[in-house]
Amino acid sequence: MGMSDAARGSEPVLSIAVQKSGRLSEKSLELIKSCGIDFYADSRVLKASASGFPLDFLFVRDDDIPQYVADGVADAGIVGRNEYDESGIELEVVRDLKFASCRLSIAVPHGFDYKDLHSLEGKRIATSYPRILGRILKENGVNAETVVVSGSVEITVEVGIADAIADLVSTGTTLKMNGLEEAECIYRSSAVMIARPDMKEEKKAVLTRLLERIDAVMLARHKKYILFNLPEDKLDDAARVIGGMKSPTVTPLMDEGWLSVQSAVDENRFWAVFEELRLLGAEGILVMNIEKMTE
Repeated sequence: MGMSDAARGSEPVLSIAVQKSGRLSEKSLELIKSCGIDFYADSRVLKASASGFPLDFLFVRDDDIPQYVADGVADAGIVGRNEYDESGIELEVVRDLKFASCRLSIAVPHGFDYKDLHSLEGKRIATSYPRILGRILKENGVNAETVVVSGSVEITVEVGIADAIADLVSTGTTLKMNGLEEAECIYRSSAVMIARPDMKEEKKAVLTRLLERIDAVMLARHKKYILFNLPEDKLDDAARVIGGMKSPTVTPLMDEGWLSVQSAVDENRFWAVFEELRLLGAEGILVMNIEKMTE
């Protein structure tokens, strides 16, 4: 479904590989839709075209995405950094998308005297990420045997295949159910957009347009728009408290000596800013979400 290439204009169509299903897929498609790009897709669709923007989607397995991009089947892809790094394929990471975060951790059985990675010297470590684990062990000068398994890594210690594991961890509940405890995080991952470094200039231009939209959406997600009334003599102090943007918008009120101030602040600073503005005498503080923005 979607518009034909001709209907979308004369510029080339950028193809992007996305995980067929799962949390990363949902977040990826949600991000692209937030960029004002419409398309139709469900679990039965393997390919889709956007309307109003020169973009095609290929829905594939996540661990196939780096190879699809390397082979030119897709121009770009959204994949977990762990899958990209484990593939060993040299591509360009054009954006860290900051969602689908996870960590690769060493987990050991209860009673294992773990101090740091050197505690694994001479041990057997089961993992589905031998390339990432091997690189980290080498960087730290640890000699250990890597036992490669494709699934159910947690059970390998109990059945005697390994002494410890290196696996993706979210809550740690599965580890506890198998008599393991998280010992150390050795690697962090999130969704990234990868692209062919030798992409033609015409398609690079389309990718740049897409990235500009993504940047605007991502920036807005970490900002809050605030509007408040403030005594005029406190404006300089308020500007220092707000920080961030080049200059807040300031409008005189009918009440002499009072101003209306508008600006954007980082979400993780919002409550500290709110409290300081209250101390400066700010009133009528309104807080709003921002859909898109640039700096």
